[in-house]
Amino acid sequence: MSPDLRARSRVQLEGPDRAVARAYLKGIGYDSDALQRPIIGIANTWTEVMPCNFHLRRLAEKVKEGVRAAGGTPMEFNTVAVSDGITMGTEGMKTSLVSREVIADSIELMARGHLFDGVIALSGCDKTIPGCVMALARLDLPSLMLYGGSIKPGRFKGKDVTIQEVFEAVGAHAAGDMSDGDLAELESVASPGPGACGGQFTANTMAMAFEMLGISPMGSSMVPAEESKKGKVAEECGHLIMDLLERDLRPSAIITETSLQNAIGAVAMTGGSTNAVLHLLAVASEAGVSLSIDDFDRIAWRTPLLADLKPFGRYVAPDLWRAGGVPLVASRMADAGLLGPDAITVTGRTVGEVAQAAEEAQDQPVVRPLSDPLARNGGFAILRGNLAPDGCVVKLAGHGRREQSGPARVFEDEVEAFASVQAGKVRAGDIVVIRNEGPAGGPGMREMLAVTAAIQGQGLGDSVALITDGRFSGATHGFMAGHVAPEAVHGGPIAAVRDGDIVVLDVESRQLNVKLSDEEIAERVAAYVVPGPKYETGVLGKYARHVGSAAQGALTT
Repeated sequence: MSPDLRARSRVQLEGPDRAVARAYLKGIGYDSDALQRPIIGIANTWTEVMPCNFHLRRLAEKVKEGVRAAGGTPMEFNTVAVSDGITMGTEGMKTSLVSREVIADSIELMARGHLFDGVIALSGCDKTIPGCVMALARLDLPSLMLYGGSIKPGRFKGKDVTIQEVFEAVGAHAAGDMSDGDLAELESVASPGPGACGGQFTANTMAMAFEMLGISPMGSSMVPAEESKKGKVAEECGHLIMDLLERDLRPSAIITETSLQNAIGAVAMTGGSTNAVLHLLAVASEAGVSLSIDDFDRIAWRTPLLADLKPFGRYVAPDLWRAGGVPLVASRMADAGLLGPDAITVTGRTVGEVAQAAEEAQDQPVVRPLSDPLARNGGFAILRGNLAPDGCVVKLAGHGRREQSGPARVFEDEVEAFASVQAGKVRAGDIVVIRNEGPAGGPGMREMLAVTAAIQGQGLGDSVALITDGRFSGATHGFMAGHVAPEAVHGGPIAAVRDGDIVVLDVESRQLNVKLSDEEIAERVAAYVVPGPKYETGVLGKYARHVGSAAQGALTT
């Protein structure tokens, strides 16, 4: 028996007793025919405050055209979006991770309140992507996520550049290695239009992960924001949601242990953002699928690093699209025996079928062959030890360091650390420790890109390591360990570290330690005076009281 395509909206819009609801909607342009069709919620994250989502209103019109042509009635609504890049290094950055929960909550509320039959979510910047998918997992309606696509690279002194170069230029300028004029010229060309950051930073990492997961159509995500084909992709998504309704295919059939492992493998193979650990743990939890932080380490360690993508490599997302896109990565995973081929995607095809049909551009240099990897292991690892008993994430892509020990330089927040780096007070061999920037301590778990980029810009990237209970931007590169758990304000051992203590990062043994006895650590943690809450009211105060550990995805309860 075919499913009732209007099983939800019928309750709100059909029958004499629902005349008031229909009257409201007819007053704004929906006629009787439109209200007798399946109602598709178009969850948009459009905003004018950043390039990543700037074009999504235009893209939504194409999605709605597809929905109407396939027999549905689209109803568009919007939610919040916070730019990581624009807020980076300021108090505003505390709101970024919090916005992920608000996005998920608001989409869920709209879909439940208005009884949509299906949902298409449009995403762009970093937190809109997992926020959208978290909501789809909760709702478990026929649904999909469409990523708005990447920005084109800018050109500076004859080379392609991204926003990463601007962050690092700030450090170079502070060190006297870049002139005022060059910095001004670079900032004017590095972000040449709409679309998300071009490297394999958090946005493109999560878009790839969710395409590999199957909740976005294969081949859709890496199409650049301003590529003419993007509108066609959006229109096809409008048709696809009606097909999903007909087949009654829901996220619970798509988000599985196998598909999550496929997503992790794609992140590892492409050197993606460490934020993928946080977001995939959150999505798994929303979907009721078992996933632990140690699964990431197991999968990454068996997966070779093949994609030569920024922040550590030479290429950006539009280059990956021309090379063969996510299907090419799936093909490499299949050839390596690392793909769960039977995982279903929103199109109805399995990821194995997509991998078999992948088209690789001739002589493309972006995704290496299995015989010539950039590294034998994926782009990250999970460490534990007496500084991170619940785990932390260390970024490996783009550097060869697997061990470092040195004296700690301890800072109580990101701002203090950045000022010290800019003033030249951090020296080669130091291990920078930034605490009180975790999910609750921040609150909001700020990214440390301003600090890590300043370290790179001052020529210390090969000699300074950094550990934090905060997190990193996907644009971060260098020997950095984030998501240290438990965080300082919850009695984590990172609270015990003092200037001059010897900290040891050892990837091969999966350990992050400070050379102190357990007794000394316990005494220091007990004596540590936790800073008072920075926010006691409002959304940030509420978040600080309810957010969980980064080791479980930093979800609110």
